[in-house]
Amino acid sequence: MAAGASPAQRQHHSTDDHPALNVLPVWPEETIAVLVTTDPAPHAIPVSWPVRAGDRRILLSLKSDRGSLARLRERPDVALLILGGGNVALCARGKAWVLPEDLPGAPDYVAVGIDVEVIDDHRQSAFEVADGIQRRVLDSSELSALKGRVTTLRAWAEKDN
Repeated sequence: MAAGASPAQRQHHSTDDHPALNVLPVWPEETIAVLVTTDPAPHAIPVSWPVRAGDRRILLSLKSDRGSLARLRERPDVALLILGGGNVALCARGKAWVLPEDLPGAPDYVAVGIDVEVIDDHRQSAFEVADGIQRRVLDSSELSALKGRVTTLRAWAEKDN
């Protein structure tokens, strides 16, 4: 069993190198994840600050002109790789969908939900994810806009729970 996993969080699959978790763990707010869509080949892009919106739901914002947005609308099966501080190392696989609500103050962005079907636990007993992917802010207005989008996503997640 990987470090930090509890029996309640872990669902064992004897043939799987990375057993599935039953629920999404909590990760730091400033986590950078990697969204993988298909067309039919895989395409991977970094996404900022995905929001845990329940045991098996994730919300994130995508720029409305992103190719990944068009791909997930066409083929909703996606994967989200999260490597976050506190030893969060997982791949959440499921179906993505675009939320019908507009993101206030963010006309160039849409909210995307992922209904997570499988949570692959990629923690290892010999290594720990200490801080996850790090970025340096070069444009404070972009950081402020991101914080606003995440605040909205968190409020929507709380309303649904």
